[in-house]
Amino acid sequence: MTLTDYDYDLPEDRIAQYPAETRDASRLMVLNRKDRSVAHKVFKDLPEFLEAGDCLVVNETRVFPARLNGKRVGTGGAVQLLLIRQDGERWEVLARPGRRLKPGSEVEFPGEDLRAVVEEVTPSGRRMVTFEGNTPLSEVLDRVGRIPLPPYIKREDEPGDRDRYQPVYAKTPGAVAAPTAGLHFTPELMNELGDMGVAIAPVLLHVGPGTFKPVDVEDVSNHVMDREYFEVGEETSEKVNACKRAGGRVVAVGTTVTRTLESAAFHQGEDWVLKPDTGWTRLFIHPPYSFKLPDVLITNFHLPKSTLLMLVSAFADREFVLGAYETAIREGYRFYSYGDAMVIL
Repeated sequence: MTLTDYDYDLPEDRIAQYPAETRDASRLMVLNRKDRSVAHKVFKDLPEFLEAGDCLVVNETRVFPARLNGKRVGTGGAVQLLLIRQDGERWEVLARPGRRLKPGSEVEFPGEDLRAVVEEVTPSGRRMVTFEGNTPLSEVLDRVGRIPLPPYIKREDEPGDRDRYQPVYAKTPGAVAAPTAGLHFTPELMNELGDMGVAIAPVLLHVGPGTFKPVDVEDVSNHVMDREYFEVGEETSEKVNACKRAGGRVVAVGTTVTRTLESAAFHQGEDWVLKPDTGWTRLFIHPPYSFKLPDVLITNFHLPKSTLLMLVSAFADREFVLGAYETAIREGYRFYSYGDAMVIL
């Protein structure tokens, strides 16, 4: 399929700029792949569609305040650094504007005893920097770092975003974008699912800026994903595999969980199992694709022509998904990171 096969028109006012007042008050569209039906619920109704013996897999990554505003030493020009990932003593960053930040350039952060020194320009145009100073970088980020909201949220981050742009179960800092399907869960909803016999299994995938990277090739199979770090622990593997053996459903909370499960899937005999694993994944899921582990997908509404929409289209059939998107627009659903959700059964 081509890139234009994943296009649709979205009115600007459908893009959520703030989250729902309460997490589980978001709307929930229910897609049934067997009878191709669409139903409209609220996210707190999710337990109606899960059963004892199912296994809910969540991504425990935590968004850190990865955006730093500084000034170029020597010129005073404004520079914004988005920290992506640490590599030893160096950090890979996106710099704006980056054109004049050549190796040897320095960025200071007013009021802070910290400087960033550009060591290298990568082939993709990112910078590898080291941080120098007497104040630990983590302290500076906690104090003046900004939450890196997606570019389609047309406002600066606010104090409330440090909490709401995280799932309630977020644990390990390292993401620069939230696994947004998880934003709708509350502690009470998690407890309700656990009480009814749904197993909860965590994985980790640090979401990088590649989640917003446009697909710029018409033949989507030629698109290359950015690499992202993931972890699957032994306990999670045991829970997922026990669920599959007992005939339960593996419920992936979001596209990041789906990619993590599929990246760590292992063919054992006639079955696919989840193995404990740690590493980097560039897995790009698009039609046609045969899923190995997830049986149910919880996800938000995604951008046109995005890899996320392609993954959902592989899970539920492109025409069915795009038809549901048309219904969502007509019914006033809110889109993207702070928007509403769907569950695909």
